[in-house]
Amino acid sequence: MSVLSSPLFQSFTEKEFQELRQCRCIQEKNYSKGETIYFAGIKIQSLGLILRGRVNLENVNLLGERSILSTLTTGQIFGEAYALTKEALLVSVVAAEDCSILFVNVAHLYQGAHRDSTWYSKIMKNLLLISSYKNLHLSVRTSQTSFKKIRQRLEAYLSGISITKKSRQFDIPFNRQELADYLNVDRSALSKELMHMKKEGLIDYHKNHFVLYQ
Repeated sequence: MSVLSSPLFQSFTEKEFQELRQCRCIQEKNYSKGETIYFAGIKIQSLGLILRGRVNLENVNLLGERSILSTLTTGQIFGEAYALTKEALLVSVVAAEDCSILFVNVAHLYQGAHRDSTWYSKIMKNLLLISSYKNLHLSVRTSQTSFKKIRQRLEAYLSGISITKKSRQFDIPFNRQELADYLNVDRSALSKELMHMKKEGLIDYHKNHFVLYQ
């Protein structure tokens, strides 16, 4: 992807981005599928912008059970709130597939040494907007996983994707295990419920492609 097409650098000129790069607070790294980018419990200074691939925000409880809190794809960012507040990460960031990450040291930027730069107010405004959208997403996920029954969680999740995509046909970013982790349900029970919904004519699916009929 083009870096300047990211919401993080919205309205940036090429000159402004190069000025930001000269601050030596940008670094690009590649990760393999399954590799941990950030471990829960550490403190970070840089947010990550996904240039290629997909990452999961994961939580592992004391029993070693994993749950996916969110999945992020190309163009999205992670870690900005922790980098700005200097709080320890409550989640791990794991590469869901091979990916390239552009790290931006926002802790350094936030110190204010570059406040007079034309790009400074732009990146801070963009960070605020991104954080606001993430809060909305978190609210949606909380409502989806608040239901007791698996079918209710599935219906809420799939309906939400359908509304976002403005279509009854769409792809979801999860495989079956990842979807089960995201909804905090057992994979076998999830698969059974999907089959029941398909037999009842409510949905159809093939791998991560879904069609809603009702």
